[in-house]
Amino acid sequence: MTTLATAPVAPATGTLGLLVPVVVLGVGTYGFRLAGTLLQSRYRLPTGVTRLVDRGVVVLLAALVATAAVLEVGAFAGTARIVGVAVGGVLAWRRAPFVLVVVAAAGTTAGLRALGVA
Repeated sequence: MTTLATAPVAPATGTLGLLVPVVVLGVGTYGFRLAGTLLQSRYRLPTGVTRLVDRGVVVLLAALVATAAVLEVGAFAGTARIVGVAVGGVLAWRRAPFVLVVVAAAGTTAGLRALGVA
């Protein structure tokens, strides 16, 4: 009976191990961007697909904000951060200047934590 010996796969380490994925990711990203620019005038997406893509972007960003607001290193980030993000969201929705949104959100979170709200 023969067994197949598998050689352990060494993880990519060093500068080359980091550089290759970064270059591949960069080339792929710019390739997609270039393809979109070059093909934009040749192809028209159906209206339904365009609307779906627009909504997908909003859903993706909302999921990113929700995840960043609620979790920190895989655990609950605390009520103060959620309230701070909510304050920033309301100010952004009311079209407040970006600096005010960031300062108000961070200030709310810091103030609540100073008051002992986790």
